[in-house]
Amino acid sequence: MTAKQDAPRPAAPRLSDLMPWSVAPLRLGRSWVRAPDPATLRARWNALVAAEDAATRERLFRPSRSRTLHSAVGQLPGQATPTERLARAGGPCPEPVRILHGPFDQQWLLPDHRLIDAARPELWRVADERQLFAVEPGQVPQVPGPAVVCSALLPDGRSPAGRPGRIHPLYRRPGGAEPNLAPGLLDLLARRLDRPVRPTGLLAWITASARHSPDGTLVPLTGDPALWDTGVALGERLLWLHTRGGSAYGPHSGQRPRMPGGRRPYVRSALPAHGLPRSIGYDAGEEALLLGDGRISPVPPGAWEFHAGGVRVLEAWFAQRTTPADPAEEGALAALRTTAWPQEWTSELLELITVLALLAELGPEHAELSARTANGPVITADALRESGILPAPGPARRPASVLDHHEEGPEGQFALL
Repeated sequence: MTAKQDAPRPAAPRLSDLMPWSVAPLRLGRSWVRAPDPATLRARWNALVAAEDAATRERLFRPSRSRTLHSAVGQLPGQATPTERLARAGGPCPEPVRILHGPFDQQWLLPDHRLIDAARPELWRVADERQLFAVEPGQVPQVPGPAVVCSALLPDGRSPAGRPGRIHPLYRRPGGAEPNLAPGLLDLLARRLDRPVRPTGLLAWITASARHSPDGTLVPLTGDPALWDTGVALGERLLWLHTRGGSAYGPHSGQRPRMPGGRRPYVRSALPAHGLPRSIGYDAGEEALLLGDGRISPVPPGAWEFHAGGVRVLEAWFAQRTTPADPAEEGALAALRTTAWPQEWTSELLELITVLALLAELGPEHAELSARTANGPVITADALRESGILPAPGPARRPASVLDHHEEGPEGQFALL
């Protein structure tokens, strides 16, 4: 190799430099507050409040150092849940909310602060219809997968393989106010690229260009205006797919992802009417996903092989719904699970297959963007430091003061923020 070939590429900025405020994953403390279906969560809550005595309720609840039946805890922002101590709580189940579990699994959560060890209230304060979250799912070395996954749902930030990740909200305040970006970054990019650069455009570029590295998620920034436009267009399509049409931005806003006619996955052999399928597999010759005796096709190889967070996405999704309860959980709330396959899961699975297939089809465009960025003019981390953009000031790395929600404190008291 020549000396020129041996020269290292200029260092790209990290995602944590560009989007300086980030939050650690939610720490639930007890697995039973999350489930793939809301009916299971309601059954668990009802079993908890129906406990005949304090000892039984405590055994079901599974206390931790952060949460016991006697913990005094206020509401999560935007959630109208009771705040009396759980030791004497009763009444209907808190309304489950949809969240993103891991990179691509949409599940349900009981949004009751009394039940969750570390719910990250700062995320709930800024979660609304304008918000998008960029999630670093945590990479497993030598395993493929996107470096950043975006969500319109509040994400739990967990990695299926157990690697720590980070959650970066696009906005620091509700209503799409105050972008969570290094101060001055948008103006610098607009001058360099000679075009307006909006927060959602930069997030689209990040989604399309981010890559894993031992030092964290890196985001190469091109100085080529035409390439920037190409990357933003690719990123907008990725945002649309990641959010399953839930993003309020981009040319596909409001449309659900669909495969072209003739390539849409369908159920060819029904899933069991009773019980759950015990296995998942793939017939490459027939492009068919096998779930016990059930069969879905066509399922392109790219959808089956799609990895994120260190696991094959379809296998992880299936395991979350069908893995038998741990024998150690016998008699615990986590052992209360759905015993039959709901029709909703089939619809969710067909949509997930569609999303993964369309993402896989964008692989060549993603590789081309990476190569062209590496071989063209770039805006390096050093250049951002020389311009005074980096490091971002301390306040930009901390949550903003948000008072848009009335938050009830413990035992009905008003919460002082």
